[in-house]
Amino acid sequence: MSDIKEGTLLWEPSDERKQQSNMYHFMDWLQTHKDKRFEDYHTLWQWSVEEPEHFWASIWDYFNIQAEEPYETVLSTHQMPGAKWFPEATINYAEHIFRNRHNDEPAIIHSSELRGTEEASWGKLHRDTSALQRTMKNLGVNKGDRVVAYVANTYESIVAFLASASLGAIWSSASPEFGMQSVIDRFQQIEPKVMITVDGYRYNGKDFDRTSVVEDIQSELPGLEATIVIPYLNSNPDINRLTNVTLWDDAVSTPGKLTYEHVAFNDPLWVLFSSGTTGKPKPIVQSQGGILLEHLKALTFHVDLGKGDRFFWFTTTGWMMWNFLVGGLLTGSTIILYDGSPGYPDKRMLWKFAQDTKMTVFGTSASFITACMKDGLEPGNEFDLSRLESISSTGSPLPPEGFQWCYNHVKEDLWIASASGGTDICTAFILGAPILPVYAGELQCRGLGAKIESFDDNANPQIGEVGELVLTEPFPSMPIYFWNDPDGSRLHDSYFNVFPGIWRHGDYLKITDRYTCVIYGRSDATINRGGIRIGTSEIYRAVDHVSDVSDSLIVDVPKGDGDSYTPLFVLMKDGKELTEDVKKTIKSEIRTQCSPRHVPSAIYDVPDLPKTLNGKKLEIPIKKILMGKSVDEVVNKGSLSNEASLDYFVKLANDQSIERT
Repeated sequence: MSDIKEGTLLWEPSDERKQQSNMYHFMDWLQTHKDKRFEDYHTLWQWSVEEPEHFWASIWDYFNIQAEEPYETVLSTHQMPGAKWFPEATINYAEHIFRNRHNDEPAIIHSSELRGTEEASWGKLHRDTSALQRTMKNLGVNKGDRVVAYVANTYESIVAFLASASLGAIWSSASPEFGMQSVIDRFQQIEPKVMITVDGYRYNGKDFDRTSVVEDIQSELPGLEATIVIPYLNSNPDINRLTNVTLWDDAVSTPGKLTYEHVAFNDPLWVLFSSGTTGKPKPIVQSQGGILLEHLKALTFHVDLGKGDRFFWFTTTGWMMWNFLVGGLLTGSTIILYDGSPGYPDKRMLWKFAQDTKMTVFGTSASFITACMKDGLEPGNEFDLSRLESISSTGSPLPPEGFQWCYNHVKEDLWIASASGGTDICTAFILGAPILPVYAGELQCRGLGAKIESFDDNANPQIGEVGELVLTEPFPSMPIYFWNDPDGSRLHDSYFNVFPGIWRHGDYLKITDRYTCVIYGRSDATINRGGIRIGTSEIYRAVDHVSDVSDSLIVDVPKGDGDSYTPLFVLMKDGKELTEDVKKTIKSEIRTQCSPRHVPSAIYDVPDLPKTLNGKKLEIPIKKILMGKSVDEVVNKGSLSNEASLDYFVKLANDQSIERT
């Protein structure tokens, strides 16, 4: 693996590319229509956060937001929590999806391990949505009712969401990989009227029937009045034990006129759930209007989507990136869905999929890119990626080597946009801009309208130093509330209990003097050795230099004497062993790249690393298990992709012979 320095300039957009970008067009529009002239991205960002009312009003005008009732107020207050956006306006999210579309153009390209690649036109999407809307109306779904979905990432899932949103109903989805209790823990909280489900799914070449799980879920949802079943695993599934069932083909058999229920700007669009690795998942409610404006802004300007683009993100319906991907339809672009394993039959599959679908934007995770890098893949040599314009990455920080690998082994003229945000806002706070250069290991910019700062312990903003990522002004897609949190205490404790009136996101952030950003991992998972803190991402980057190691996880376990015990857990590549020489190499890399203080107390070879279904490492739960907490106290097992991986850590925690020094 090459040793590239963080901050190395890797790519600059040509003048032609800048001038063709939506960001450039917006800046030109602001000069023409608002008499606002900006020299560069940062001055535009500065205006957007210092005058948020004017900025978001300009977004409303630029995208010609359709409102049945107009707005009078842009922002009710600058105080957080409690700020309300465009409070008088009434809108509908789905209406903005379908306006100004050409029926014969492709809206969705979808594929899976069970199905071949197919295209669905805007006309088909509109017809099927109208038919399902009619079925939902017949089932009694009204504004404010909850519609939940236990569905794979398929065409039908998009139709179901749009039909729900068109009625002003409140949507929530979970992936069929989620275990029964994990789904019940989510859906029980919001008391749905209708559930949409698949009968099963295929992952990594294996079939998983889910009909018995659906039966158990039904039994735990007393207010559930109807279930729509999508035959996905089997064309004729056995649904005899399910109650009040309608099959998908019947539900979309009778199209009609698609109508739109206009709701208040701050009425709920969906409920997203936190990963739920500790306790019951938090039910995060976001608004129709806030999501509409933020996704139009982020996807048009920061992802640079428009008609002719083909936008892909590898995700499941249980991750906020699915909701973000659906937002691509707002821009008129074609969205691309894939359901299955990204590594089946091997990691070349998604790159071939990019070739076959003529993908322009490839959205993935940092872990997928680093895995391709470690496996020595050469996608640029093996596949025709001439249509590919950018790679977007999220989920965890993309190390500098990951950036360089994309340029060396995928494509030289490529815009790499690493992004950081989360379920809490269903977007990215820090992300890309097509008019800015790309530096290794750095995120290009803070998003328009997002007043992100890096705070020291005394709540002072800083440049060039690592601190807490905070948001100091309101933002439209922030949660309007948590479900079943009438006094707002749970929401307050989640974001506002460290810096009063300031959103604390929970990440460590450095803003450079070029106004680029570097994320160092979760601030509550930081490694504090001898009073010097370091983000886990820096440790992982150092360990990634060791070729025999496939992946790693590190935690900092406090001891009673004020010191801490810092074990590093490594997953070795097939056929490789954690020898004393490998341990020495790992320690040397950490000592050199991080500091001698952060050399781990011990290194363990583990059979697997526990991760969520979305691929995030369980740093905090593992830390708590090693501190003596029970698994049930700290982990919602249904949120994991590999529950059995916890056994190793439980055994280690109970092993009294371990010398924690």
